[in-house]
Amino acid sequence: MSSASMANSGPTSSDSETVDLRAQTLYHGTRADLQVGDLIAPGYRSNYGKRKKATYVYLSATLDAATWGAELAAGDGPGRIYIVEAMSEIFNDPNLTDKKFPGNPTKSYRSREQLKVVGKGTHQKWSRP
Repeated sequence: MSSASMANSGPTSSDSETVDLRAQTLYHGTRADLQVGDLIAPGYRSNYGKRKKATYVYLSATLDAATWGAELAAGDGPGRIYIVEAMSEIFNDPNLTDKKFPGNPTKSYRSREQLKVVGKGTHQKWSRP
């Protein structure tokens, strides 16, 4: 069963077209030590770059992109991968899909709403090709 399933219409990804992601397992990579049931919400300092207040939370339908996020996250702890459920609509991440990887091959998304941790994924060290 998908970790992305929701009551009613479920999460979708919007760009110019809506894509139903209920059949996808969704991941979030970070260094934060989270537990099943925890919520990941926007409005906190970002784990990346200048660590500004984050307007979005980020997730991916690929383990590789989530691993990349975990490895790049700020902090001293180990990178961690979580299986998450989107609590509302999710959208293509334009920072990747429009600027770096047209067509969203990394299956990278973002949301203005919370993500719920529904499981723990396996983290493997990311290495550049």
